[in-house]
Amino acid sequence: MKTIQKMYEHLYWANQRILETLQSIGDENQDVFRLFSHILLAEKVWITRLQGLDSSRLPIWSDVDIEVCTELVIQNEESLTTFLTNLANTDLDKLISYTNSKGKEFKNSIRDVLTHIALHGQYHRGQINSRLRAEGIEPVNIDFITFVR
Repeated sequence: MKTIQKMYEHLYWANQRILETLQSIGDENQDVFRLFSHILLAEKVWITRLQGLDSSRLPIWSDVDIEVCTELVIQNEESLTTFLTNLANTDLDKLISYTNSKGKEFKNSIRDVLTHIALHGQYHRGQINSRLRAEGIEPVNIDFITFVR
């Protein structure tokens, strides 16, 4: 559980660093904003699934502005923190059932879903950094090792 907690502390930190960078550059690069909103919308979908609620109608890709992203960063952190606070080690291997946006049903362990959320976001934050560099903007250092220093 300590590893998962640390991964989520990193996730919150990395999302905040990307958000601050995007707030400083304006909305000139819509592709970067679309990737960041995808991270946040996907987090919301997975949080909803972890809560045992229907996520099938929630968007995963949507054009949202920086204000919506800011709200999602706050909401997702609060929801995930609450979920993790109430989660026992013995709960990690429990299965959750959910239906995706195409109507297909799945079951995964809470551990696997939490790992997926953290890795999915880091993958797309890497894409964001690649696009920032291509635009001549310094990428955001979101390395885990930087976070733990």
